[in-house]
Amino acid sequence: MRRPPLTLRGAQRLRAELEHLKSVVRPRIVNAIAEARAHGDLRENAEYHAAREQQSFTEGRINELEATLANAEVIDTSKLNAGTRIVFGARIELSDIHSGDSTIYRIVGELEADIKRARISVSSPVARALIGKHEGDTVHIDTPGGRKSYEVLEVAYGEEDDED
Repeated sequence: MRRPPLTLRGAQRLRAELEHLKSVVRPRIVNAIAEARAHGDLRENAEYHAAREQQSFTEGRINELEATLANAEVIDTSKLNAGTRIVFGARIELSDIHSGDSTIYRIVGELEADIKRARISVSSPVARALIGKHEGDTVHIDTPGGRKSYEVLEVAYGEEDDED
């Protein structure tokens, strides 16, 4: 089975979330359950049921994060240097051939993709069209809104300091 790729920065974010859930959220929930139990009859105790539901959600997320971190292949993108060729971890600046608008994306693992932060999944149609291309190449991407053409203006590697 193929291990899902994860950038070093993405792994650090997931580890930080896991630590927060274990050291802050979990103890808070345990205290809320204990306090709700002290109020008596648990069958009609809304606080107790809400805390148990939150506990279930939190434990599920903790398990999900632990499994993700255990199975992912963490790639330090600051050590990648494929020159002007686009590979996983690349920060790419594109220019729309027709409008001239510029866009910047970083190709990351599926688990850390976030289009609002310009991180696109390595398995997305856009990333698949970009992989293997070089600075100066023209890329044609079929989108739901029609075919788009972009020129690759810049390809860079290194730590993801452009995020956050």
